[in-house]
Amino acid sequence: MKPQTPPQTYRVKSFGCQMNVYDGERMAELLGERGIQPAADGEDADLVILNTCHIREKAAEKVYSDIGRLVLAGKQSEAKGGRPPMIAVAGCVAQAEGDEIMKRAPAVSIVVGPQAYHRLPEMLDKAAKGERATDTDMPAIAKFDALPARAKRGPSAFLTVQEGCDKFCTYCVVPYTRGAEISRPFLHLIAEAHKLVEAGAREITLLGQNVNAWAGEDDKGRPTGLAGLIHALARIDGLARIRYTTSHPNDMDEALIAAHGEVDKLMPYLHLPVQAGNDRVLKAMNRQHTVDSYLKLIEKFRAVRPDIALSGDFIVGFPGETEAEFADTLRIVDEVRYAACFSFKYSPRPGTPAATLDFQIAPEVMDDRLTRLQARLTDHQYAFNQASVGKTCTVLVERAGRFPGQWVGKSPWLQSVWFEGEYAIGDLVEVTLAEAGTKSLKALVSASV
Repeated sequence: MKPQTPPQTYRVKSFGCQMNVYDGERMAELLGERGIQPAADGEDADLVILNTCHIREKAAEKVYSDIGRLVLAGKQSEAKGGRPPMIAVAGCVAQAEGDEIMKRAPAVSIVVGPQAYHRLPEMLDKAAKGERATDTDMPAIAKFDALPARAKRGPSAFLTVQEGCDKFCTYCVVPYTRGAEISRPFLHLIAEAHKLVEAGAREITLLGQNVNAWAGEDDKGRPTGLAGLIHALARIDGLARIRYTTSHPNDMDEALIAAHGEVDKLMPYLHLPVQAGNDRVLKAMNRQHTVDSYLKLIEKFRAVRPDIALSGDFIVGFPGETEAEFADTLRIVDEVRYAACFSFKYSPRPGTPAATLDFQIAPEVMDDRLTRLQARLTDHQYAFNQASVGKTCTVLVERAGRFPGQWVGKSPWLQSVWFEGEYAIGDLVEVTLAEAGTKSLKALVSASV
């Protein structure tokens, strides 16, 4: 590879989970420290980082498609006197298939895994000299220690508190691409939260592959879990809202359940994936919980916070799933009545135990089941929004709407809400929810907080 002019502008394209969004922001902050600026809208960037996700089927092939498009655009730019972009592949596909990417895509200069992107500046130096650079080491804590201070973001910010997974669900690649569960130190998290609030954040969402597995020692050296961290964060002046995602049912403790009734700043929203509504399927998935244990958790949350909005994840068509077992999934959906959900067809991931199981479900059967499941989930989401009409709540303004004087933000229950008036991004506005749709609600303004 020829030496390349050091990039002056960049674009990070993040795919997949909120953890990737956080990682993308942190890479942008690293580049900013080097004086590399984000490319303006509509302009070509000197450096393009594809921050990839490996959860869904054909994830790697989609990366190669993106690389191909960048190569073609680069050739067109060269023909006009410009230069092709430097291409970096980051994230979970980079971690899982880094060597293969380097073999198949000679245009890629950098491959960096999700635990090694703190070394991106040194890798850029190598690439500028014409040396291709790969780093898929997994020193997660070292990564956080090396990252720069938080830059100004929007009114809602992500804060990664935990990474990795020890659960080894049979369909999932996360333990192989993100590594073992690790928890960031309590004091580091409190310090980063303060920086986010100083930079304008009014809401912080705590992130982790299994966020409620977070554990550490507080400022007095006492063992504490996620509930203790939330209580400490709630004492930060200027921070109005706290959320967390994604939880695992097996890591849910009584203190965290109680926190939903004790901490006013902790929003009444819980994302608690169940994945399926049948115990045999759950066992085959190695989920380590049952339908009954999951429903009892839901009961406990509703006892301490009756208005809590529940969200979850579902996989249809797991190998061997029968029509009767799928019907059990529809039953749990009707019992819980989720306010929102993510649902997917099972896709075999190379290297996972489920990929080699017998009785893989036909694509057309999965399509049919997903259609029926999503119709049911949509009905419940609409019903939840309709039941919210007439409630008064506070909305955090996140962006301008499509029309002059229109603003869009999130309710405490993570609903998208729009209203009109003279406000600014970051304002907390008291509204009355007036009209419900499936995906959003119209509101009338009561007052600003």
